[in-house]
Amino acid sequence: MLYRNYDLRAGEYIDGKRAAGGTGFTFFMTALGASMVFFFRKKANINIQRIFLGFAAGVMIAASIWSLLIPAIEEASEKGWPGWIPAAGGLILGAAFLILMDSLLPHLHLGETKPEGLSSSWKRTTLLVFAVTLHNIPEGMAVGVSFALAAQNGHDPTMYTAAMALAIGIGIQNFPEGAAISLPLRQEGLSTAKSFVLGSLSGLVELIFGVLTVLIAGFIQPLMPWLLAFAAGAMLYVVVEELIPEAHLGEHSNIGTLGVLSGFLVMMILDVALG
Repeated sequence: MLYRNYDLRAGEYIDGKRAAGGTGFTFFMTALGASMVFFFRKKANINIQRIFLGFAAGVMIAASIWSLLIPAIEEASEKGWPGWIPAAGGLILGAAFLILMDSLLPHLHLGETKPEGLSSSWKRTTLLVFAVTLHNIPEGMAVGVSFALAAQNGHDPTMYTAAMALAIGIGIQNFPEGAAISLPLRQEGLSTAKSFVLGSLSGLVELIFGVLTVLIAGFIQPLMPWLLAFAAGAMLYVVVEELIPEAHLGEHSNIGTLGVLSGFLVMMILDVALG
């Protein structure tokens, strides 16, 4: 029994390291995007922002389907459960979790003047950072739960490849996300260095929640289908609540829509080709 416990802990340690590697890459891409503040001082073109936001939305939609919901249904079926129950239930719980966080944590979205969440005396720049940080939570969970799924299926190399494909896809969309927070912070009056640091730190939550998800999954292995769908629901909430509406702000344009389609296509190819 002691030997089994030792193996379990060692396995969780290894899986945690792999998840940290995957989410570490997504954090690196956020920091790389945030570094654009050193090269661009002017306000970003609105069409570029629409493309970036739409692209991020497309990546997250495809990841929610191929990397999270479909595996959740397959895992449930293998356990003898109706696949739609954990898929639907987990999705609802994940969306509800983000709604709760959205209503409690003080934050301010780009382009808005009225903060959301509980009232606070935080600075405008802090509220802007928390808005992005809040929405990075489901991305970290998604990568973490993908690595946990691979570990719980006998360390399946194919599943690890799929988890890495998800990390790559989210990392790609984190690049413009990092720029989308550091550049506005610079325009708010912060120094270039501080804008870069805060923009980078907004992605640190992905690393934290990715590792935490792996550790939690080790204790609730039978509920893995629910955890997969939970991450999908949280991601889809961010897409529908924030990314797609912001990608279509202003006059009617197809730019944001093309961004969504491009992101969806890239993530779908990554998941199907590598997974």
